[in-house]
Amino acid sequence: MLTITKEFRFSASHQLDHLRSGHPCGRLHGHNYVVVLELSAEPEDLTLPGFVRDYGDLSAFGKWVDETLDHRHLNDVLDGVNPSAENIAMWLHERWVKEFPELTAVRVSETPKTWATYRPSLGGAHTPE
Repeated sequence: MLTITKEFRFSASHQLDHLRSGHPCGRLHGHNYVVVLELSAEPEDLTLPGFVRDYGDLSAFGKWVDETLDHRHLNDVLDGVNPSAENIAMWLHERWVKEFPELTAVRVSETPKTWATYRPSLGGAHTPE
């Protein structure tokens, strides 16, 4: 299995629901997010030039991130999904796996020391509620 990754960045606010009273993430706050897309393929499935996927193809995702997520309030963008890093990773995977069928994982960071990774099970994808 061969794997490539590409990193994208955006800044946005969010406010998490269902937390204990006084939890800091229950207040309106923001992060400088980092998203990493991971794409994988078997050696026999590489493109003719030898790519899992041409990195240039991922520019569509970068443009979408800039237009859809950057400097937005994620509670409004994710419409009904509590915008935790875990849910954002699942939400991004669900929206982009059709465009990039090689997409095997999405990683989301809210801070330099914290990461959430969504890697769908072999049994199928999960839609965050």
